Amino acid sequence: MEKYVPDMYQKTVYDVNYKKLLNQGIKCIMFDLDNTLVPPNVKEPTDKVIELFNDLKRMGFRVIIFSNSPKRRLKPFKDKLEVDCSASSRKPNKKKFLKVLSDYNYTITEVAIIGDQIMTDVLGGNKVGILTVLVNPVSKKDFFLTKFNRLLEKIIIRRLSRKSLFIKGKYYE
Repeated sequence: MEKYVPDMYQKTVYDVNYKKLLNQGIKCIMFDLDNTLVPPNVKEPTDKVIELFNDLKRMGFRVIIFSNSPKRRLKPFKDKLEVDCSASSRKPNKKKFLKVLSDYNYTITEVAIIGDQIMTDVLGGNKVGILTVLVNPVSKKDFFLTKFNRLLEKIIIRRLSRKSLFIKGKYYE
């Protein structure tokens, strides 16, 4: 069950302690897009997301949008945020995670993923061994497949709670 437990859990991407990540040696942050940064129906980044990404880049982080969505969905975000993207990532499959590590020459201790789903973002990151940060979804709207993942996630969270490994709403760094 530990493979489903995030290293950090925060309410939103704006609550994450990025200075702590930097101090832990994290150099690259991969962000899920849908329901992590914006609702699935939003077509481009909000001013708040733009400001966050600019701050992170000023701090020295490489920021990558790492999404299961296709390129056409990511393109407006890539252009406006001036960051790299990994589209159709097939999370929780390890292949694209490992490709990012290889392409950018990072070790597993230098990369973190931030996302809203245990079944994709946390599980995928944990399979590879990178730091995982779970945030709450920004919207109740989800894609069809994500709705199925959320049902599985509820079952897993219930089991994790019984073992005191993860409790929804109890945030930690």
